[in-house]
Amino acid sequence: MDIRVQEAPFDAGAELNRFSAGAAGAGAVVSFSGIVRDVEGRLNAMEIEHYPGMTERAIRDIADQARERWSLLDVMVIHRFGTMRPGDQIMMVATASRHRVAAFEAAEFLMDYLKSRAPFWKKEVTDEGKTWVDATQADEEALNRW
Repeated sequence: MDIRVQEAPFDAGAELNRFSAGAAGAGAVVSFSGIVRDVEGRLNAMEIEHYPGMTERAIRDIADQARERWSLLDVMVIHRFGTMRPGDQIMMVATASRHRVAAFEAAEFLMDYLKSRAPFWKKEVTDEGKTWVDATQADEEALNRW
């Protein structure tokens, strides 16, 4: 299992290749990369804060739950913090399992958790100022299905 919380950008292709090469016995590898998006065309930056140590433990705990629930062979979660611009990669999840359904479901579970419950705090920076981002009702509903 590879859990990383880092400020530096990462190469999703290289990370996926490394993860896949180490997934012995896997019949499926599923990955997802999240990108900072500018929905309304006014976002200058996204600032993400976290508590070092606590954040990694929380992600490791949920990844352990996913490994048990879906009998995963391996899990990778990379999540960035600091200041990012629209189009920058913000996070990546990869799951490896013997069967594709488990890999897809576990990846979705991890993504929903990271979006709603992982201890990160996001702030949008626009010309009008800075605003904290709250979880949406849709985010909560996605998490509730698990």
